[in-house]
Amino acid sequence: MINKVPKLTRNYVIYGAFILGLLTAIAVRALIILSYVQPAWVRPVWYFAVLGNFVFFYYRYQITEKRKHAIQDHQLIEKLSADQSLTPEDREVLVYLLSSIKKSPEHLNYLIIFVFSIIAIGLDLLFVYVFPA
Repeated sequence: MINKVPKLTRNYVIYGAFILGLLTAIAVRALIILSYVQPAWVRPVWYFAVLGNFVFFYYRYQITEKRKHAIQDHQLIEKLSADQSLTPEDREVLVYLLSSIKKSPEHLNYLIIFVFSIIAIGLDLLFVYVFPA
């Protein structure tokens, strides 16, 4: 029997995971700076980053699995490839999938991680070559 149409995750869960993912990504990049300016904070920040990433990536894993199961359970790729008619439930699943992708702020997560990676590298180079200890 085909599974029912999945539901979108609540906004507070989506944005809570987004914020956690950002904070842990920033924490990882802050480690190199903390090693220069506040070495005692390296280990606590590292634990926060690793444990936060554990939660964040498990959440993202669940979202991806939910999307894959929806596609597989309703045989959407096969139906679209064969130009078959879609049932009303199939259409609901497609709306769920597209809405889930559209609603997700993961693209911002990637952009912010990119920016903070550049900042972390730049600051590290400053500490190494401009302001060596």
